Amino acid sequence: MGKLSIISVLFVNILAMSGVFADAHKVTKLHFYVQDLLSGPNKTVWDVARTEITSTSPTLFGQVRVIDDLITTKPDANSKKLGRVQGQITFADLEEVAPLMNLNVVFKSGIYSGSTICMLGRNPISEQYREYAIVGGSGIFRMAQGYAITSIYSNDTATGHFVLEYKLYVVYEIFGKSSKLFNR
Repeated sequence: MGKLSIISVLFVNILAMSGVFADAHKVTKLHFYVQDLLSGPNKTVWDVARTEITSTSPTLFGQVRVIDDLITTKPDANSKKLGRVQGQITFADLEEVAPLMNLNVVFKSGIYSGSTICMLGRNPISEQYREYAIVGGSGIFRMAQGYAITSIYSNDTATGHFVLEYKLYVVYEIFGKSSKLFNR
């Protein structure tokens, strides 16, 4: 091996050990509440499609809904607002009420403002706790992965106001010094 090659290999090894090329991971636990309004003048959940069997299906098979729910720090809808949960709910199970969830957590305030987390999963309504996969994100949460646990904190069937509690366990990349090209 030539003298220049040995020097190059040593230089790359020194840079790698110093962390210039290394990417670090960070794990964050997020806890918040989602204000889900199924009825009333300010409802945040809307039906957008149905099949010909949806109205007679015990599982609402074929119904598609879109949501744009408020995220708050506490169960009270008047507590600090963090952002929105936006996405699509598809009832795709003929045997159980267990819609498929395709959700984006969109942070609009706080240290994560401008960032998103993408979640997917099955939502078996009969179970107390539901789990979704975290499959990506943007901003601070680029390359996010992990899982979310959600449950109904409270519900008022008379007004159609549900409060959902979310706990997210997110692993995401903290890019090293060499990754400035990838930053905004």
